[in-house]
Order: sequence, then C-alpha cells, then structure tokens
Amino acid sequence: MTSSNSRPRPAFRRRVGAAALMGAITVVALTGCSGLSLQDAICSDGEYPVMTVGGTGSACVKDSEKTPEGYTRYPEGKVPQQVDDEWDVYWRTHTVDEKGGIVAAPDTE
Repeated sequence: MTSSNSRPRPAFRRRVGAAALMGAITVVALTGCSGLSLQDAICSDGEYPVMTVGGTGSACVKDSEKTPEGYTRYPEGKVPQQVDDEWDVYWRTHTVDEKGGIVAAPDTE
C-alpha cells in the first residue's frame, strides 16, 4: 500500500517526460526551428507577382502566361515573396510609372 505523500514512481516520471518531449517536438515541427514566422506567400507555386502600372494593386499570373495589360513585373531584386516582407510593405507606397521608373504611389484615400 502506498501513501498519498509518496513520490511518483520512476516509470510514471519517464512517461510524463516522454509526453512533454513529444509535445515540444511537435511545437518545433509546426512552427519551424529557425525562429521565422510562418507567412503567406504572395503567389502560389507556378505563379509570379505583378503590380498595376501607376498604382498599388497587384495580382499573380501563371508562369505560362504573359503579364496582362495594365500590369508590370516588379523590378528585379524588389519582388515581394511573402505577405508583409520588406518589398510587400515598400510597394504599398511606391509604384512603377509608364516608363518603368519607380515613383511614389498616388494617394489611395
């Protein structure tokens, strides 16, 4: 007979420890071990992002399709990859004009 004040048996402690370890492994696997947050991609695989000429609108185009009229590709090296990344935020206040120059976006109010 064991008293209510007795210490847990070693087998019980091993099971609790194993369960805690598996929980920690699951959290790391789901959130990534690099510390990066999980962000939504701007476009799906097989697509590339485009922006409206003279505005801050954007869209995704299938790799096999041409850029639609009224849209242009982002300048090389300034292509947003994930929602809220450096370039996604930048292009909220900038745009490309008809000549391909980067300019401040018109007021969106």
